[in-house]
Amino acid sequence: MIMSSAAANESSAPGFVTNLMDTLGAPGAGIAIALENLFPPLPSEVILPLAGFAASTGQMNLYAALLWTTAGSVIGALALYGIGALLGRDRTIAIASKLPLVKVSDIEKTEAWFAKHGTKAVFFGRMIPIFRSMISVPAGVERMPIPIFLALTTLGSAIWNTIFVMAGYLLGENWTEVTAYVSTYSKVVLVVAVLGVLAFIGLRVFKPGAGSRRR
Repeated sequence: MIMSSAAANESSAPGFVTNLMDTLGAPGAGIAIALENLFPPLPSEVILPLAGFAASTGQMNLYAALLWTTAGSVIGALALYGIGALLGRDRTIAIASKLPLVKVSDIEKTEAWFAKHGTKAVFFGRMIPIFRSMISVPAGVERMPIPIFLALTTLGSAIWNTIFVMAGYLLGENWTEVTAYVSTYSKVVLVVAVLGVLAFIGLRVFKPGAGSRRR
């Protein structure tokens, strides 16, 4: 069983994740990834290599692991797309307009950017920690056509999942080495995001007319 392996005991995988895989096999890995989309603190960089390791020991089929984890990614992304669609443009603008330092024109610029680059954002966003889940919400708000959203999400998720499942499969009991590299990648992304937020705040605070809002 996965839980009894030395590698799993050393991992940071939540106990219920390993229990899901022990009980359900590849479908359990898919459920875990679907939850990871909805609750980003659940680490896909742990779940996916762990699934690959389980496949290397024969506890689940490798192709089933790839298919189920990709299906889980798409299901989780669809749920977030639905939240964005329910929220809608008007509510998004109403909420954003009440936030400090945010102008309606900021939302309009974001909409224009998403209209131009949304397909690339959804595809590549599936391979960026932190933003992997979040990108589905603006896609829903902007009502990106569902067939296009599904195609981009499936392809981007399949690439991301395959890399990590195969890494766990090939590394075997050393699968936890993957998390060190992804942790560094995630930290870089987080630092860039924080710097971007600080730059935005700085421009708003020190730029003349920062307090004005366009209606």
